[in-house]
Amino acid sequence: MGKQDGSERQVSTADVDDSTATILHVDLDAFFVSVELLDHPEFAHQPVIVGHRGGRSVVTAANYIARRFGVNSAMPMLLALRKCPQAVVLEPHMAAYQHYSERVMSIFDDVTPLVERLGIDEAFLDVAGARRLHGSPAVIAELIRARVFAETGLVCSVGAASTKFIAKLASGLAKPNGLLVVPAEQTLNFLHPLPVKFMWGVGATTEEALVRLGLRTIGDIARLPLPALQRAVGEASGHKLHELSWGRDGRGVTLVREEKSVGHETTFEYDMTDAAALRSELLRLSDAVAVRLRRGGLVGRRVVLKLRYPDFTTVTRSRTLADPSNVGRRIYEEVSAAFELLAAPGIRVRLIGVRMEQLSPEDSAGLALWDPDEDWREAERAVDTVTAKFGRGAVRPASHIAPTSRTAPTSHTAPGAEPNPG
Repeated sequence: MGKQDGSERQVSTADVDDSTATILHVDLDAFFVSVELLDHPEFAHQPVIVGHRGGRSVVTAANYIARRFGVNSAMPMLLALRKCPQAVVLEPHMAAYQHYSERVMSIFDDVTPLVERLGIDEAFLDVAGARRLHGSPAVIAELIRARVFAETGLVCSVGAASTKFIAKLASGLAKPNGLLVVPAEQTLNFLHPLPVKFMWGVGATTEEALVRLGLRTIGDIARLPLPALQRAVGEASGHKLHELSWGRDGRGVTLVREEKSVGHETTFEYDMTDAAALRSELLRLSDAVAVRLRRGGLVGRRVVLKLRYPDFTTVTRSRTLADPSNVGRRIYEEVSAAFELLAAPGIRVRLIGVRMEQLSPEDSAGLALWDPDEDWREAERAVDTVTAKFGRGAVRPASHIAPTSRTAPTSHTAPGAEPNPG
């Protein structure tokens, strides 16, 4: 994709024909930063970074001013502050982001029942059936933008097109705070001059491979024979890039997104060498994963341990359960067993994580005739009830009452790439 700093911004004129642009991609602009600025409007015209200031912390999000200095999400905080020393750093507040996300998504639901949510800050909308009630796609897009701002104080950008791929491209180019409509008949005129980096799924490595072939624009990709493209980037990737380069994307708006995994991980401010403390953190992370699974009505079969060492080497180990589960104690026992195989004397850990994969609906999994986790399941559901009434932290394991280290926790639900609030 592009620079995501607003320097490549394009917006539509009022007379554009939007009759075929019935798929909208709505993306909240610099979402995490924008939510923080609701409480700190005095920083609105300064470079702002959301994240922890600790030495091992990474950038959670940056506003467009900070991005123009080269600051990006997931960048080490120390590097970000070297690039932009005048930046204001604000601590993240995930509960606030979730609150505003739900408010914005409810606005989308008011406009059309065909909403496909993508993480916390973006969604696809099919507005073909909403035109009679609300007007043309461009009118609907402006209605959404106006309501989001009036009801939350946040701004969003919208791309409108005949396919999801083009709509997402358009919303990215419309940032910040813009609307870009691409009529179906103008798809190739819009698409082909764009640099190859704008292609969905083209990262730095693929971009380098394409440029080595002399392919600098999406039009160049389209004109290259498919076999040559597949030799360069692989059969499946080559076919996908070829289709997208001609604007062909047959995917419709999907109402329910299948979750591929649920995970939590922690980056330590200092390398962790205490194996007991690492086991305690695994217990906390396992409980957090289990809570997320139960809230989503899901169970998982494969437990994955993730470790990252000080040299950034990352290893994963997985264990498959005999029966799907969403019990924190079961997850912990499996991930702890995987950890014991790696916990050599002198171990130094920068990051530790727990993830559950092979998910399925809880009500479709069924329980074994003899359920060894029955007591733990009932206890954890009781904790869920207390937490819902009194808040997180009302009940927790004794080992977690006194924290053993300062950490900068992160979490993710991963259908693919991690969210990148833009």
